Amino acid sequence: MKVLVTGASGFIGSALCARFFEAGDVEVVAAVRTANLANPPYGSITVRDLGPDTLWNDVLQSVDVVVHTAARVHVTSGTDPASGYRRINVDGTVNLARQAADCGVQRFVFLSSVKVNGERTRSGHAFGADDQPAPIDTYGKSKYDAEIELLRMTKGHDMELVTIRPTLVYGPGVKANFLTLLHWVYKGYPLPFAYVRNVRSLIAVSNLVDLIRVCCVHPKAANETFMAADGEDVSIAELLTRLGVALHRPVRLLPVPRTLLLAGATIAGKRDYARKLLGNLQVDTRKTRELLDWAPIVSMEQELESTSQHYLESLQ
Repeated sequence: MKVLVTGASGFIGSALCARFFEAGDVEVVAAVRTANLANPPYGSITVRDLGPDTLWNDVLQSVDVVVHTAARVHVTSGTDPASGYRRINVDGTVNLARQAADCGVQRFVFLSSVKVNGERTRSGHAFGADDQPAPIDTYGKSKYDAEIELLRMTKGHDMELVTIRPTLVYGPGVKANFLTLLHWVYKGYPLPFAYVRNVRSLIAVSNLVDLIRVCCVHPKAANETFMAADGEDVSIAELLTRLGVALHRPVRLLPVPRTLLLAGATIAGKRDYARKLLGNLQVDTRKTRELLDWAPIVSMEQELESTSQHYLESLQ
C-alpha cells in the first residue's frame, strides 16, 4: 500500500510516518511545507504548500490512500482569522482531495477535530460522531466546513472518505498547552486545581496513529466519521497528579474554588482558556471501537510515562 501523509513533519504526522515505517508494509510519501527533515526514517519527501492552488498530481500517482493531517491551527496577527483558516483548512483540503480522486486514490482519511462538535460537554453527555455539529471557534468552524465540502465532493467520485475527530492529543514531543502542564509540574509550581473535578477525554498519539492506520484499510471505515479518545477520562487535577508520578515530582494542588479561578482568569484576559481547562469535554468512542473492532494499544499511564521521559530528555 502506498500512502501520502500530509503534515508529515508535525506532531501527529511524524508519529504516523514512523509507525508505517516500523510496520514495514507501507510505502510512505511524506508531504511537508518546508524541507526541514534531515534523513527521515520513512519513504520519500515532497515539499508542498497546502494552498488552494497547489498541484499534487505528480505525487499522487499510484497512491492508494491519502492521510491528511496538515492544517493551520494558528493565524498570525494582522491576518483575518476566518480567511486564513479557510484558505488552508477548507480550500487547500478540498483541492488536495479533488486531485486525489481524479488520480484514482481509493481512500481519503481526514484528520478533523473534536472542536467540530463543540468546546464543552454537559456532565454525562459525551460528544458522539453522529451528533449535530456545533463548532464555536474559527478553527473548529473551518474543520466543519472542510468536512461538509469533502462530503459533497466525494459523493461524485469513487474515492472513500474517512473522518476522524480526535480530542486533545498528547505524547512524546507534544507542544502547546500540554507542554505547559508538563512544565508546571516539573517546576513544582503550586497549582490551584485541587477542587476541579471536571472530566476530559484525551488521546495518546500512539493510539491515534494506530486508529488512523486502521482507518486506512478497514472496509467498515469507508464514508464514516469517528471520535478518537483513550477511553480513560480524567479531571485536570487527576491529570496533573499522573504527570507528577511520571515526572517523579510532587504535585502541589491548592484548594481554590472554581468561581475564583474563573474570576482571576477573567481579570487576566484568559477567561476562555480557563473555561476550556476547567470544563468538561467527553467523547463517546463506542462507534469507533465497535464498528472497527478497535481498542487503544497503550494506556494513559504508559503514554504519560513516555511523554514525561521525552520531556526530561529534552531538558538535558
